[in-house]
Amino acid sequence: MIWCDRNIVRSPIYFGLCTSAEMFHKELKKLKIPKNDWPPFISNDWSDATCHHLHGSEGSKVAIVCIREMKNHSGIGIAALLVHEAVHIWQAIKDSIGENNPSSEFEAYSIQKISLGLMDQYSQQVTPC
Repeated sequence: MIWCDRNIVRSPIYFGLCTSAEMFHKELKKLKIPKNDWPPFISNDWSDATCHHLHGSEGSKVAIVCIREMKNHSGIGIAALLVHEAVHIWQAIKDSIGENNPSSEFEAYSIQKISLGLMDQYSQQVTPC
């Protein structure tokens, strides 16, 4: 017997985290986004993070969360910020799959999974203070 993959829904949107403008620009180049169309790393001066929704060179949908250096923030504050950005990714996924009224459990598990991915990436990219 061969066990089947247990994943029921696969995200139609690729998502990831950039912790520097240099990293973000490298990804924009990989996605073949024309330089004139590059959004700013963070959308404004008062935000600590931004979720960019883009299309890759082959039409793939991409969400890139960019987060500033957060040396003066607690781990809990950073986690909360990443959850906030995860909700934006979830909203785009939900729209993309035509899910107008997801169950509360589907929504909660989805946001948890996205948040965990962003937090894992953050912990791999940023050295603890």
